[in-house]
Amino acid sequence: MYSLVALRGKEIGAEIFVVALQHLKSSKGERMLGSLASIIPERKNAHHSIRQSLDSHDNVEVEAAVFAAANFSAQSKDFAVGICNKISEMIQGLATPVDLKLKLIPILQHMHHDAILASSARQLLQQLVTSYPSTKMVIVSLHTFTLLAASSLVDTPKQIQLLLQYLKNDPRKAVKRLAVQDLKLLANKTPHTWSKENIQALCECALQTPYDSLKLGMLSVLSTLSGTIAIKHYFSVVPGNVGSSPRSSDLVKLAQECCYHSNRGIAAHGVRVLTNITVSCQEKDLLSLEQDAVFGLESLLVLCSQDDSPGAQSTVKIALNCMVKLAKGRPHLSRSVVDTLLTQLHSSQDTARILMCHCLAAIAMQLPVLGDGMLGDLVELYKVIGRSATDKQQELLVSLATVIFVASQKALSAEVKAVIKQQLDSVSSGWTVYRIARQASRMGNHDMARELYQSLLTQVASEHFYFWLNSLKEFSHAEQCLTGLQEESFSSALSCIAESLKFYHKGIASLTMKQSMEEFRSLASRYRDLYQASFDADSATLRNVELQQQSCLLMSHAIEALVLDPESASFQEYGSTETAHPDSEYERRMMFVYNHVLEEVESLNRKYAPVSYMASGIAHSMPLQRHHRFAESSSFISELALSPSPRNPAEPIAVQNNQQLALKVEGVVQHGSKPGLFRRIQSVCLNVSSTLQSKPGQDYKIPIDSMTNEMEQRVEPHNDYFSTQFLLNFAVLGTHSITVESSVRDANGIVWKTGPRTTMFVKSLEDPYSQQIRLQQQQAQQPLQPQPQPRSAYTRF
Repeated sequence: MYSLVALRGKEIGAEIFVVALQHLKSSKGERMLGSLASIIPERKNAHHSIRQSLDSHDNVEVEAAVFAAANFSAQSKDFAVGICNKISEMIQGLATPVDLKLKLIPILQHMHHDAILASSARQLLQQLVTSYPSTKMVIVSLHTFTLLAASSLVDTPKQIQLLLQYLKNDPRKAVKRLAVQDLKLLANKTPHTWSKENIQALCECALQTPYDSLKLGMLSVLSTLSGTIAIKHYFSVVPGNVGSSPRSSDLVKLAQECCYHSNRGIAAHGVRVLTNITVSCQEKDLLSLEQDAVFGLESLLVLCSQDDSPGAQSTVKIALNCMVKLAKGRPHLSRSVVDTLLTQLHSSQDTARILMCHCLAAIAMQLPVLGDGMLGDLVELYKVIGRSATDKQQELLVSLATVIFVASQKALSAEVKAVIKQQLDSVSSGWTVYRIARQASRMGNHDMARELYQSLLTQVASEHFYFWLNSLKEFSHAEQCLTGLQEESFSSALSCIAESLKFYHKGIASLTMKQSMEEFRSLASRYRDLYQASFDADSATLRNVELQQQSCLLMSHAIEALVLDPESASFQEYGSTETAHPDSEYERRMMFVYNHVLEEVESLNRKYAPVSYMASGIAHSMPLQRHHRFAESSSFISELALSPSPRNPAEPIAVQNNQQLALKVEGVVQHGSKPGLFRRIQSVCLNVSSTLQSKPGQDYKIPIDSMTNEMEQRVEPHNDYFSTQFLLNFAVLGTHSITVESSVRDANGIVWKTGPRTTMFVKSLEDPYSQQIRLQQQQAQQPLQPQPQPRSAYTRF
């Protein structure tokens, strides 16, 4: 329902905006209209406005209309069909400037809504490429051609052939560069439309070009295609033909030549092509290609791991991704790949080390059998890294610890744990330790994670973080208990599950205990309010309510003393419980339990860290009383009458700030069927308070005592009727809220908050005399301003 309302609101706003734009014939209006194309794509009046602006004699308005036409063509099929002929006429017209044609041609990329429209746009673009051979026109037309083919998915093979033709035959480097970029776009979006002839033609161009920049772009296209289904089509053997075709040798020859190229980008794409061929064409005997791929990856890694520049690191990422793919596709090569990575870890830059650790972790996840072989080298390397506390060193500690967790396969030896802890204690930060602990939890090393969480408990300053880490520690302990499950032994499995459930309960209690403490405090406050409102209740009922309140307060105190800080716990709220004399066996038993729990809490040694499960154990030993239904008091004040009173309760009473308000309060005490059964009303207590709701416009230096009113009076009712007056002062201008609350006092002097409570508003106004003086002072302080000249035809200009 909300989305429909929001949509209707957008439509109404768009209609108002379009109507305004129809009267605003300017470039800004057309550009703003084009920005609303996604909201109002089918507005006919907007379509008509754009068509009219295309015929304008203002060049700026025409350019804005071209912008709007492009946006609406992308969103609306009706607009694209209607504007296509108009755009074609303008492009083919001799009166249209070349610069405007270059801006109109990209609109044709959006004519892909149906086949007929796309075909007509393609024919026009074909004519433009032939008729206008200038570099700018060819580049714009070819790129629009490519975008149209990629969107329509009909003429993509023809477009690939056209781009390859320009790449091979056109001598202009800018056109060749554009052809390579568009070929990369089509390789990413529609690799299945590439034929063997297309890939072969691209390989020949890459072998023949003398420019490294063009060769890099062509290899980028080939590396993209080598990771798709196109590479299988390229190496597929037609039935009846035996042996490798010259096409296969050209692609392999190109990749082998580029593996050791001086340009890192060319070498990276050459290695990627070799790797993809080796992994995708497993049915072939490609032993030599496997060796070339491994040697190429090793040389590229050695070359780029010593450089910390962004270009070198991007090359390292390409090489490492190829290593992961090669180890997964050709498992017998994984050992050599891992040895190469372990060797380079000792001499590489920290940025490259982090990437290598990610690569080793990925390989170990795919092939767990390699974990034992790399664990020793990783531990030795962990001892020597991390000498400084830089960000890269901290990141390297986390990455290397992750690889160790993956390689250990959920079981860390005591020696490995000692090495990790020693390194973390020396140079690592708390955030690094937490990240390593989370990685240990993800990889199944729950014992190590529990110890790391335990070490962080004393390093956090926030109560929330402490409970969070404590719960993670308990959860890790529970998961560690589940690792000892054995399928053969049913009793052992039950004991492991029971142990894990115990720690799970501790973790959940650590997260929810603070909320429980606040809930018990709130419940105790509500019991106190119930006690003070129960005027006609008997002593047993009142004692029961008091016991309920003490029970909640004691639960809250136990949680605070055991889970939070014991030093912050206060025992002052339990004085009434200790001094009260029990009248029944039930009360004596409850008092004994309360005192026992209180002694247990007080006997805690404060040197131990707070743990939530101790609070749970002590709290469970204290029985909570069952709920009771308490009847409302039968003696109460029906209603308070205030004078003066406004006609409407929401309207304030007007009072001048130099005068005082005489507030009269009246009321009647109503009794039940047995008045004075347990206690009798001695007097009525009336409390009046006022607070400033809205501040005045000017700041006046008025004492704080004048801003509020706090008064209390006691009145003895006569024949159940009482009346009194209050004199209130409102010196501060503004709206004040007056609250009148009543309560009763019995013969023993105990005050019972039986209510009711009434509120009214007063508006303090400035008296006329003070206002006149203030205005005269303001006029005297203002500087003299020149008199305004009479308006005439000359003064307007």
